[in-house]
Amino acid sequence: MNNNPTKKQTAALSLAALGVVFGDIGTSPLYSIREIFSVGNGILELNIQNMLGVLSMIFWSLIAVVSVKYITFIMRANNNGEGGIMALLSLAHRNAKTKRKRMFIAIIGIMGACMFYADGMITPAISVLSAVEGIEIAFPGFHYFVIPITLVIIFFLFWFQSRGTASVGFLFGPVMLIWFSTLAFLGVINIINEPSVLKALNPFYAYQYLHSNFTVAFITMGAIILCVTGAESLYADMGHFGRAPIRITWFSFVFPALTLNYFGQGALIINNPEYISNPFYLMSPEWFTIPLILLATVATVIASQACITGAFSVSRQALQLGFIPRMKVDHTSENQEGQIYLPRVNFLLMIGVIAVVLIFQKSSNLASAYGVAITIDMLIASLLAIIVFAEIWKNWIKTIFVFSIFLIIDLVFFGANIIKVPHGGWFPLLIGIILLILMTTWSKGRGLLYKKLKQESMLIHDFIKTFKRDSIARVKGTSVFMTPNSEGVPHALLHNLKHNKVIHEKVVILTVKFLDIPHAKQKDLLKIEKLPNNFYRATISYGFSDEPNIPKELSRSKEKGLKFEPMSTSYFIGKETLVITQDKNMTVVRKRIFSFLFNSAEEITNQFKLPVNRVVELGSQNNF
Repeated sequence: MNNNPTKKQTAALSLAALGVVFGDIGTSPLYSIREIFSVGNGILELNIQNMLGVLSMIFWSLIAVVSVKYITFIMRANNNGEGGIMALLSLAHRNAKTKRKRMFIAIIGIMGACMFYADGMITPAISVLSAVEGIEIAFPGFHYFVIPITLVIIFFLFWFQSRGTASVGFLFGPVMLIWFSTLAFLGVINIINEPSVLKALNPFYAYQYLHSNFTVAFITMGAIILCVTGAESLYADMGHFGRAPIRITWFSFVFPALTLNYFGQGALIINNPEYISNPFYLMSPEWFTIPLILLATVATVIASQACITGAFSVSRQALQLGFIPRMKVDHTSENQEGQIYLPRVNFLLMIGVIAVVLIFQKSSNLASAYGVAITIDMLIASLLAIIVFAEIWKNWIKTIFVFSIFLIIDLVFFGANIIKVPHGGWFPLLIGIILLILMTTWSKGRGLLYKKLKQESMLIHDFIKTFKRDSIARVKGTSVFMTPNSEGVPHALLHNLKHNKVIHEKVVILTVKFLDIPHAKQKDLLKIEKLPNNFYRATISYGFSDEPNIPKELSRSKEKGLKFEPMSTSYFIGKETLVITQDKNMTVVRKRIFSFLFNSAEEITNQFKLPVNRVVELGSQNNF
């Protein structure tokens, strides 16, 4: 990422960011106003005063949450330029001084990742559903086709993922430019008919709205949060575009377009209260309804695409930080590292989105579920940011003072949404709990297995001393034995000696580490230590956003004292079979879950780009 882009580069990045970063928040006008006045079976009376209060709340929520919290503050907490929940987790984890704090931070961060996945299931469903529901405006008799059309769009959206977005990605920015321009235009032509809505820019109307009937206003806050959905995307995609293009695009174009559209919908409803059923589509001229439905559908597909791509990125980061099992990662672009495709994540996400559509049927029914996922995600971001900014500012008082304001806002939104658990809010909580159990079980089980294998392994220096006294034949070539414990002898090495009675003339004990930074420095990638009797201990360190490629890194080993010849090198990998036993470290149920995840993990060959015709797997059985 260029730290000092030219004006031309900034403009290009800003257009690209428009297509990737702002899709989610840009499609919120499709349903937000409608949901605010339908929440709680329409407890909010539809009148001018309440409309001005709602518009004022929307405007100042966009300022407080997006403009101030995320763009002004949280986007400063970058991990070497990278953003997102995993980057924030890594920063917070690095600043924790005690084991208890690190464990607390890890659990909070995993919860944030779980809510991100829940959000990833709901966003495509509510976005595409709300766009396709426009058919009911243009063709009232076609409402039976809304669900089938939505499912077809979603299926092809996920089916297309394996092909990558590089071929059509260049269209995302221009299409979203047209979309936001349309939002602004529709807003302006309706505001002209009722300019009094501009009074809602005054925060007094927001205060009056809250003060006059706090109970009703509090409940509607659960729907007002829908206007800021996608705010976390600004931070998550910072590593792709940089902070400046995102900030410029938001303040100069996206924020004004959203404000104009929301106020235009308010103006329309003031003059035509019956249009509250679907104010977004009804605010357009009749001749433009069908083109608007098509444009909205394309915009929601783009928003969903960005959400799915984000799920792939978070999954790869979580995988490399050790929170989920290994899985296949395909690269769909030769030029862009970020263009990745995870078949397993794509399939599970598609099943989840289709299930959401079939369970909830209408975008209105999804509003509660969406609000719960968003508010928990925002709350976790604030909690992690407190830990990170306390280290950045070196001042706990200043940190708590600033972020307590955001925490209060987040808690109000969270409180307004948590009461909706019986009405759909249960879904993201259920998904979050399931994923939390799976991720914590994997993380803990992985740690216990590593500890056990480490305790049972022989120290490498002791092995080499013993090895000197033994008469074991050595053959030409290099053998690379992969192990997470650089101090011990890999089980695969012992099994190879036991069964084959030979060893290569050069033996490399290789450990791969993943750091809590996005990208490792080139000089720190490969470290090699020469041991006696032609043994070498190598360590390759990657950042959590790096693309592992062991042969590529070892090809640079000559300058480190090891001549690497790819065609005469064999890679030896241990393949453990777990036998479940009962002990106090972990319940048998969780051990069985871990064993299932362990057995379903992708082969290590794919993750580290090992040549499949030069890999040898040696199995062993271990009590767990």
